[in-house]
Order: sequence, then C-alpha cells, then structure tokens
Amino acid sequence: MKDFFQTGRFKALLVACVVVAGIMAYAGANGRLQAAPQELLTAALTPIQKVTALFSNGLSGVVDRFLRLDSIVEENEQLKADNAQLRQQLVELDQYKAENEAFRSANNLKKEHPDYTLLPGVVIGRDPLDQFYSFTIDVGWKNGVEKGNVVVSEHGYLVGMVLDSTYTSAKVVTILNPALNVACMVSRTRDNGLVTGSDVLASEGLCLMNNLPRSTQATVGDEVITTGMGEVFPEGLLVGRVTEIANDATGQSMQAKIQPGEDISAVKQVLVLLDTGEAVSGGESDADASSDAQTDAQTDASSGDQSGAE
Repeated sequence: MKDFFQTGRFKALLVACVVVAGIMAYAGANGRLQAAPQELLTAALTPIQKVTALFSNGLSGVVDRFLRLDSIVEENEQLKADNAQLRQQLVELDQYKAENEAFRSANNLKKEHPDYTLLPGVVIGRDPLDQFYSFTIDVGWKNGVEKGNVVVSEHGYLVGMVLDSTYTSAKVVTILNPALNVACMVSRTRDNGLVTGSDVLASEGLCLMNNLPRSTQATVGDEVITTGMGEVFPEGLLVGRVTEIANDATGQSMQAKIQPGEDISAVKQVLVLLDTGEAVSGGESDADASSDAQTDAQTDASSGDQSGAE
C-alpha cells in the first residue's frame, strides 16, 4: 500500500483531483457549481470530438475521391487524346511551313534561272562508304536527268552534280567531294575563288574556297555564290557562308572555310536543273560543247575519286 502512494498513477490521480477541486471551487465562487460537471465533460470530450471530425472529413474525402476515380481516369484519357491531336497538328503545320518555304525558294530560283527546268527529286539512298555523302535520287533519264546536271536543295543552295543516271534514278556527287570544283565568288566583295571539297573537312560538312586574293576584304558570315565561269554551274547559285579565312599553305593567296547553306549529310529533297534551252535547240554550240567537256572531265574525276574511296 505504501508503494502505491509512490507510484506515478497515484501522483496523476492526485493531480487530477486537485484540478477537479480547483475547478469546483472556481465554479462555486462564480455561481456555476451546477454546470461544472457538464463543463468538465465538454472539456474532456473536445479533443476527442476534434479528432473524430478530422477522421470523418478525411474518410469522406477518400470516399469521394474513390467514387470520382472513374471520371478522373476518363478525363485523363481525354486529355491525352487532345494532346496527341495537338501534337499531330503541330507536325502538319511544320510540314506545311516547310513545303511553303520550299515552294517560294523554288519559285525564286526559277525566276533567277528561267533557262532551266526545275525537276524535284527525293533522296532514296546514300553510299555508306563515301565520306563525302554522295546519294541517289528517285529521278533518272526517263525524266530528262543526265550526267552533269546541277543539283540544288529545295531552298536553292548548291548540293552537287549528277555523276550518273539510270532509267529511274541518278547518283549525285556532292560539293564536299574534292574532285568537284566550283567557280565562286564572295557576294559582298566580288572576290573570285574555287570552292572544292576536303578530305579533312568533309566530316564537319565544310568546303574550302581556294585562290582568294591576299587583298580580299571577305570576312566571316559573307555569302558565297557561283560565278557561272566554265558554263557548268549557272551564275548566282547560293553555296554557303564563310566561317573562317586565313593564308593558304603557299602564302600566296587566302583560303576560306565554307559552311554549305544546306546540310549535305541530311538533305532529303533536291531540285535537278535541266537545261531547257539545250533541249529546244537542235544542235550544240561551241559554248555547249565546252560545257559538256568540262562536265565530263569533272564527273570522271569524281567517279575515280569515289571508286578509290570504295
């Protein structure tokens, strides 16, 4: 019994009795003795009521969310479908935009070179062994495509030249190939040079422009276009932009690195320039003969270069 008075339970009971006695004394002093038991009960039950209310509200929310689960899943599926539809519309919009830009570029190219017919072609294959990214297109001599025809991108940038053609297809050697030389000039300064490919720069998708005069004022960002000299490549075709300029190995002239206006390794659609003037005339003039001779020389060199690569 003596031990009981020393236990924690006794002490707690004693504290409770003191608290109750204090409350009763306070209630008696204020004339609220009769309401004291009810107030004590209310004070004791208030925390329990709060916990019960919280639990009840939480359980109600869980039940409500569970009941709405089907509608939430349905709404989620509808949102996914709407997003997919919007993404498809964006893809179609981008396609229409690209087609519209290509049409405008081709129309401008046609205005600048009325003597040529622009034949659209699609890249249907690439030579995996060719470091200069030669490719095959889906038009051939049944469409009028012949060896030596100039090939440009759908945006009007020079891509290369037809190396050989079959009835339904043609192989194109690109301007990244060192065997292909194009007489060009810097549009702003009118300085002439020779654009050709490079074994070193081909992997970067770049060309070289050789034989620029030491006095050239050309700088990074200048546009490079064809001059028409040699009568193989028409005058005024866009080639690309200068990315770097420095002395060449001999120190006698300047040399520039050229970034083609079209990504040669990724081009998918092209335009083949067909000489309608030659098709209309019955014979071949001295200028035409010179052009054909230079074309044959260049394409033969290209063929030999690619055979060595393979």
